[in-house]
Parts: sequence; C-alpha cells; structure tokens
Amino acid sequence: MNTESNTRLLVDTLTARRDDFLAQWARTVGEDLRGRLSMAELGRELGELYEALLRALSAGSLDSHGEEFGETRSLLIELSRNRARQGFTPTDTARSVFALKEVLEPSLTGDADSIRAYLQFSRLLDDLGLLTSEAYLRTREEIISSQAEQLLELSTPVVKLWDGVVGVPLVGTLDSARTQVVMEKLLQTLVDTDSTHAIIDITGVPTVDTQVAQHLLKTVVAARMMGARCTISGIRPQIAQTIVALGIEFGDIPTNASLSDALRQALKEVALDAEDDVRGLL
Repeated sequence: MNTESNTRLLVDTLTARRDDFLAQWARTVGEDLRGRLSMAELGRELGELYEALLRALSAGSLDSHGEEFGETRSLLIELSRNRARQGFTPTDTARSVFALKEVLEPSLTGDADSIRAYLQFSRLLDDLGLLTSEAYLRTREEIISSQAEQLLELSTPVVKLWDGVVGVPLVGTLDSARTQVVMEKLLQTLVDTDSTHAIIDITGVPTVDTQVAQHLLKTVVAARMMGARCTISGIRPQIAQTIVALGIEFGDIPTNASLSDALRQALKEVALDAEDDVRGLL
C-alpha cells in the first residue's frame, strides 16, 4: 500500500468520524491538562488543528516539513507559545499532539493496510510533537530573557536625591551587562533631571575587584562626559583594604565612606555652583 493509498484511508477515516475523534481528543487532552484550560478554548484549538491536518492529508502528503503542512505547523507553534505563556510544561504541550494517536489507534489497527497507515500517521504526529517542544522552549527562553532584563532594570535604580543630585545605589555583583544598564539609566536621568552631580553608592556590593573597579570607572567616565561630577560612596574598611591590596586606582574620583557623607559634599558643591551663577549675573 503506497503513500497515496495511506493518505486516502486516513482522510476517509478522519472525515467519517470527525466529531467522534474530536470529542475524544479534546477529552483526553483536557484530562492531561487537569482542567487548567476551558473545554471551549481547547475544542477551538484542536478543531482548527484537526481541519488543518485533514487539508494537508487531502493534498496527499505525509511529510510534516512539506508545504502542505505549513498551516498545521503555524497552528502548533502558536499553540506552543500560548502553552508556554500559560505555564504548562513541554510534556503537556507535546501530549496535545500525541493524544491523537491514542484516539485513532482502535480505528486504524484492524488490518495490515490500516496498520501501515496508522504507523505513517504516528510518525507524522511524532514530528509535529517535536515541533511543539522546540517552539515551547524558544518561547520559554524569550520569557526568561525578558524577565531577566526586567529584573536587571529593577536592580539598578537611579534616584533623584536632591535638586541637581542623583544617586545610584548598587546591590550585588556589577558585571558588563549590568554596567551598561547603569550607564544608560544614569545618563538619561542626568538629562531628565538636569542634574550636575552623581553619587554611585557601592554599600551593597559585596566585593570590589579589578573588574568591578573597571566597570565603576566606565560609569564615572560616561557621566563626566555629560558634565556631571561623580562620587563613589560606600567604601567600607574591608573594601578599602581590598582596593589598596589590588593596587586599584580611582584617580581623581572622590570617594566617601557613606552615602550621607557623599550627599553632604555634593550639596555643598551645588550651593557653591549656585553662588557662582548668581555672581555671574551681577
């Protein structure tokens, strides 16, 4: 029995018992998903997928990668993306496809021709099930990447401490990716608030090594290019000892033991700048 005969048998069987197969398929998948998806939504998804499969088989193809299955692949990718966003597992998602094999098995294992058609259709569904897993994993990676970016944004706040003074309280490790976010947020805040002083507080940074120091210096240089004076605060005794032991040089960048000391110094400079501006107007 050739491929054409197999597809004809599959189309005839799927068409003749469409409602029965769809009902069984939805019921089986619904049990796997344990009621976490409404039967109405599940019935709609599986109904669209069932019709797409029928159209592809009616074209005489059993190649999941063929043009005839383009619509089927699109529907499965969308289904997988929805499942990933809804918190289902890859197994839950793939089972939505594999369950159709269980539904069809009793009707396509009666004679040799039916068995051959069923085996070919099973291989087709296996390929489509793998497609759902790949689409699911890609979506989960996108979600995780997006969440990581959001957490990075939240972990690097830039706050206005006073008129003309902004602060960057750093907590945790400072790496290249985070340094870039700090730079962008600091520079934008300097522009938005028309500030001339920036305090980078490292009280919450557990250790300062050569790499962390380089990231701090890059941030300071970027802020200075915007015309802001920068101070690094939060230099605890153990941090100071580490910096000296490593031979790290902050050059002419002012440092303070605490944020309050740095803020006090910045406010003095802001006041002096204001006095100079007034004198310049007289």
